[in-house]
Amino acid sequence: MVGLLLQTYRLVRAVVLLVRRPEGRALALLVVVQLVGGTVFYTLNEGWSWLDSLYVSVTTLATVGLGDLAPATDAGKLFTIVFIFTGVGLLATFISMLAQQLRPAPERDRG
Repeated sequence: MVGLLLQTYRLVRAVVLLVRRPEGRALALLVVVQLVGGTVFYTLNEGWSWLDSLYVSVTTLATVGLGDLAPATDAGKLFTIVFIFTGVGLLATFISMLAQQLRPAPERDRG
């Protein structure tokens, strides 16, 4: 349990340090805008609840794609295609920058 709390602390600290940097803040904002945009679109277009819409947005961008909810409309399918192409790259870049932030300091300084 202590290990989990320690790792959670390290992750939260890394996110805070990352969003203090201008490029990290901009990237985090883009990821949030992407998730909010997807949530709003799925709620309005597909008629899903806000939580279901956020859930689909997160699982889509994380490339999990559980398939329990899928867009039924043509507009929803087209939106999802664009959502994937734009969002997966943003999220992957954010996670990559977060991973660099989590590396021990001597390795970060050498790179």
